[in-house]
Amino acid sequence: MHAQNRWLILVIISSALFLIITDMTVLYTALPRLTQALDATASQKLWIINAYPLVVAGLLPGAGMLSDRIGHKKMFIAGLPVFALASLCAAFSPSAQLLIASRAFLAAGAAMMMPATLSIVRHVFTDKRERALAIGIWAAVASSAAALGPVVGGALLAYFWWGAVFLINVPVVMLVLPLAAYLIPHCGGNNKRPCDLIGSLQVMLGLVATIYALKELSKPAFSLHDFAVAMMFGTFFLTLFVRRQRQTLSPMIDFSLFRNRMFASGVGVAIMSMIALVGVELVLSQRLQLVLGMTPLLAALCILPIPLASALAGPLAGMLMPRYGERSMLVGGFVLTALGIAGVVLLYQGNLIMQLICLFIIGFGLGGAITAASTAIMLNAPEEKAGMVASIEDVSWELGGVLGITLLGGLMTAVYSHSLVLPDNLPVGELAYDSIDEALRLAGNMGADSAATLTSLARSAFDQAFIAVLIAAALLVSLSAGILKFALRQQVRH
Repeated sequence: MHAQNRWLILVIISSALFLIITDMTVLYTALPRLTQALDATASQKLWIINAYPLVVAGLLPGAGMLSDRIGHKKMFIAGLPVFALASLCAAFSPSAQLLIASRAFLAAGAAMMMPATLSIVRHVFTDKRERALAIGIWAAVASSAAALGPVVGGALLAYFWWGAVFLINVPVVMLVLPLAAYLIPHCGGNNKRPCDLIGSLQVMLGLVATIYALKELSKPAFSLHDFAVAMMFGTFFLTLFVRRQRQTLSPMIDFSLFRNRMFASGVGVAIMSMIALVGVELVLSQRLQLVLGMTPLLAALCILPIPLASALAGPLAGMLMPRYGERSMLVGGFVLTALGIAGVVLLYQGNLIMQLICLFIIGFGLGGAITAASTAIMLNAPEEKAGMVASIEDVSWELGGVLGITLLGGLMTAVYSHSLVLPDNLPVGELAYDSIDEALRLAGNMGADSAATLTSLARSAFDQAFIAVLIAAALLVSLSAGILKFALRQQVRH
């Protein structure tokens, strides 16, 4: 029966995946209202945002192992009610502390489902061409959902209270759960495979600590002590985990898979794609709101060409891949992305339509590259390790997103601070150099002339940072395309 309903199964899987990914960014527009309603401190605000991706990343390897052991359908079905219940808890949280706990609970449900989604797609679609198309659709949903999160949040906040950004998950899960239970076939499951609880704990602690350290490094006023302690902690447990995996006969993550250059390239492209995507959207959304004065929802709508193009490129890349191969799609996707970013740099003060076209090119290139990366990862590993490799890809996305904020976000802050030169007679403190947000806040408490001067200089400095980040992203993607072309050509020759 599942062969006849394979496309409906893909819709079911994609619906759950959309909720999982959207919840990583949906709070960007809701955070100001949520903070006011719950009287959250600055530290609590950060944990409200970060608790979800941190816990997801930490649990993914263990969830992938369990998915391979007990079956992908069972894991997916088990994650759905957890996700719905956690969404209810988050929507009606009376305090910031309970919301943070609910976000961690939500992450547990998400981690249970994520590796299973791609594994089920691989099992249900047996025809090579259809499987490539299905993975393309899966990748399009995943890559576009993150960018659509702020749009969804802004639209819900226009009519409802902040809890609606979580409550919207519940009716979708209630619809998906019975359909998934009835239509999705049993797939995966190997009870003979040992359950490595020690390894799960090691990789969870290592990933959470490492990603926390990178997030700490991305703060404008980061704590060197907190960063060093978290990074040492993460490195220690990840080292223990790698040593344990190399010594066991049934590893949770089989590092020998990385000897396959196509598999390793897919993981690398997943990381680089998220660095570029997060970096571009980070500076673009801030420029639209803080320099051009757009509302959060209008700014999100201006970024919409990126996820729309990605959603179009994913299935198209899936259809073309059997003919042209993963290598051509990986390299071609990155070339298009670099050209789109270069176009935004050249036209950022020009015609809005041309800028939107450039954003469309960026999204189209990234959508093609991400689809090719997902295909390269999933189809260059054995079927019995589907959950494992799906979790590797998911962790790659998480890591890429954090690195994008850390590296390109850090570059943005550094260039802004260096470019902002204020006259001696302007009565402001050092906070104006930290970020454009602080400069505009200070300007709101100044006289008209001083405020106009500070606002103009801060916006000019941010434009310098905007250009620097985009150039860095374009160079990073271009360099990656060159390395991919050379490395995969060498593999073909051998």
